[in-house]
Amino acid sequence: MNIINKVTIRHLKQNKRRSLVTIIGVIISVAMITAVSTLGVSFLDLLARVEINKSGEWHVQYNDVTLDQIQAIDEDSNTKSLILSNDGYAVLEDSNNEFKPYIYLKNYNPSGMEHFPIEVIEGRLPRNENEIAISEAIKSNANIDFKIGDQLSFDIGERVHKTEGITLTQNDPLQRLDDLVNEELKINENKAVKVVGIIERPTWEPTWSPGYTAIGYVDEKSLSQSDTVDAFVVLRDIKTSLFEHAKSLAQTHGIEKVNYNSELLRYYGVTNNDDLRSTLFSLAAIVMGVIIIGSVALIYNAFAISVSERSRHLGMLSSVGATKKQKRNSVFFEGAVIGAISIPIGILAGIAGIGITFMFINTSLQGALGVSEKLELVATPASILIAIVISIVTIFISTYIPAQKASKISAIDAIRQTHDIKLSDKNVKTSILVRKLFGLEGEIGLKNVKRNRKRYLATLFSLVISIVLFLTVSYFTESLKKSLEMTQNDIQFDIQIMSSKLGKDELVDYTKLDYVTNSSMIEEVQLNALIGVDELPDQLKSQIQENDSDLEDGKYPFYAALSGLDQDSFIAFAEQIGVDADEFLENDTPLAIVIDQISYQDYATGKFIESEAIETEVGNKIDLYTTTYGDMENDETTREFMSSVQIGALTDQIPMGIQTASLGGINIIVPETTMDKFSIPSEEKTTYVILNSSDPMATQEVIEDQKNMDIYVYNVQQQRQQEEQIILFLSVFTYGFITLISLISVANIFNTISTSIALRKREFAMLRSVGLTPKGFNKMIRYESIFYGVKALLYGLPISVLVMFGIHRSTNYTFEYEFTLPWMSILFVIIMIFLIVGAAMLYSISKVKNENIIDSLKQESI
Repeated sequence: MNIINKVTIRHLKQNKRRSLVTIIGVIISVAMITAVSTLGVSFLDLLARVEINKSGEWHVQYNDVTLDQIQAIDEDSNTKSLILSNDGYAVLEDSNNEFKPYIYLKNYNPSGMEHFPIEVIEGRLPRNENEIAISEAIKSNANIDFKIGDQLSFDIGERVHKTEGITLTQNDPLQRLDDLVNEELKINENKAVKVVGIIERPTWEPTWSPGYTAIGYVDEKSLSQSDTVDAFVVLRDIKTSLFEHAKSLAQTHGIEKVNYNSELLRYYGVTNNDDLRSTLFSLAAIVMGVIIIGSVALIYNAFAISVSERSRHLGMLSSVGATKKQKRNSVFFEGAVIGAISIPIGILAGIAGIGITFMFINTSLQGALGVSEKLELVATPASILIAIVISIVTIFISTYIPAQKASKISAIDAIRQTHDIKLSDKNVKTSILVRKLFGLEGEIGLKNVKRNRKRYLATLFSLVISIVLFLTVSYFTESLKKSLEMTQNDIQFDIQIMSSKLGKDELVDYTKLDYVTNSSMIEEVQLNALIGVDELPDQLKSQIQENDSDLEDGKYPFYAALSGLDQDSFIAFAEQIGVDADEFLENDTPLAIVIDQISYQDYATGKFIESEAIETEVGNKIDLYTTTYGDMENDETTREFMSSVQIGALTDQIPMGIQTASLGGINIIVPETTMDKFSIPSEEKTTYVILNSSDPMATQEVIEDQKNMDIYVYNVQQQRQQEEQIILFLSVFTYGFITLISLISVANIFNTISTSIALRKREFAMLRSVGLTPKGFNKMIRYESIFYGVKALLYGLPISVLVMFGIHRSTNYTFEYEFTLPWMSILFVIIMIFLIVGAAMLYSISKVKNENIIDSLKQESI
């Protein structure tokens, strides 16, 4: 080690506090970058594992492939694992569940049984084509007690709709017309099998499916040239080019249909939706840009605020013969020493902080909603390397600028530090209004700010960056949450019972079943409404301007879902949106609540759009019509006026069990007493029973035991739970993100201000030596805090709004909703910036105001 480096290390040791503050600044910066990237990667890893647990681990599916095509897929360079699968239905003899008359045989090769979520309760999975593992739901629900070792024989085929002739899947419930089953099995083969295992009901089996799942075996060696199976591929290299590669492979080998596991691939950052890709990349660029700028600011401030102290040290070196190159290298060496200490600690601190956070929240996550997956710490080499590179580059920039500057000044000027303060009357001139408003102390405080311009700009920059960081991350996380909610179905119930034959009086008993905790009854009829052009949402107005052929007598035909809620449910909904239910229940004029805010997916563009359903006002009326559509011979459509309803309230909230309309539709909510006033034939109504249950599966079994074939039962508890889990996970991610950025911002402000105050010890000692009282001193600091806060907000808020608007424009590639400012977050920032600046000032001053004036005037280090 040369003499210059030894002197540099001695200088760092002498100025322990400044060196420690700088090291802490770098540690915080590196920890921030590491923690944010680790949090994001870990969150995506969790979502990927949740998706794998739900629908299996696969990336590309080739439908109906032959032996030659299977060989081509298997030999493809990007194929890691090949899963073969086929399926079929067989009648389940002696089943006492008329809703599920079939057994659904889902066959896999060994790779499929490994990559799809199949839980064995007893026995094992099949190892050849003559073995199956059956679902435990057959015993508990169909009351058939199959045992391991039983020999079974099935006639296996596919379900076909009798009327429409289409092939049905597990997502289609048993098809009925009047009192008869409206589907049939087309038998393809007879098969004798042995039961070798009992499995849990798979998560990918809908509760309303008509077949109980049984797992069979696919043996590739026994397939003939005419046999076809579905091929699922687990890829070696998951990147965007997989879509073109799979499509090319399919075209080359004559494969007609290719599907992708879009949900899982999205969590790997891969999508074939150009708009979604643009959204992801734009958001990632904006957020990472803000984080990097914040990181640069934090590290740079730690160096820049103490430039004068470092310049003095370099001047001393110059006075004893140090060259420009040696002085520059001295500063670089100082940065290298600080980086070597800070970067490893910062990376470890960032990873450890996220790991400890996960330990605390995993217990809560598992307790809420019965989450089985845990947040696991995932630190990728890329995220760590990025943190290291950014930190090294930032330290280099932070040390290079002052080193270059210090190397150009003379030794005497550097030691005297005459270059730091070059003032004229104009530079420190203040307004007369300042003295009148804030007194002499306020004027001195403002002059101090103007006099120490470099320190002031460094502190101001730190405050502005903190404001931009917090508001940007707050808006980003809220946008992320809103975008996710727009893609969800907002299911608020566990079980839906639907019937077009039975009325509410016949279905009311279902609300009294065991385990039911909450219920609602809804009568719904599909009608039409003619809406004036001035009341249409913007999307429809623009369509009409291009083509007005859809208008009828100058009005646009809407489909209107008129829903009558039972009295208790309507009263609860009215209270929820803040209106008086009695006005609707007792008014002679039919009053309705209209849902005026909708979210829908435009399948032409793939966008999720939030829009006004209708632009109207309370008190306006909506005319409702029944519509008769013509047949093949007479295609004339006729409308008959039914009734008018007056809008009693507009809301964006949705009652339990109501599915919102899409663009060109409207939901009209009335109490059941109002619904009864309309002359609507019972056969045109559909009655829904909406249930929440403490044990949805047990409630479903009770419903099915009643063997009422006039109802359809949809148990959506699992889908609802999955949606709630994702929302919960996202909330943990977003609030953790905001908390992390908030702590970083506070640390940044404290670090900057405390360093600045420590470097001004001599200045404060001079003021006190000429008679500034402790009271006046405190007033001066208080006014300085106000000047900093106001100036930071004047710069920080407009910059934050621009960044937020950029985030909004980025999400608009995929999610279209109105840009609104987060006023509560802005108000929070305004309050907190003054509190934090004031607290940081007071804390720092408490460390220096009681020190001896003479010692402070003589002090050479901090």
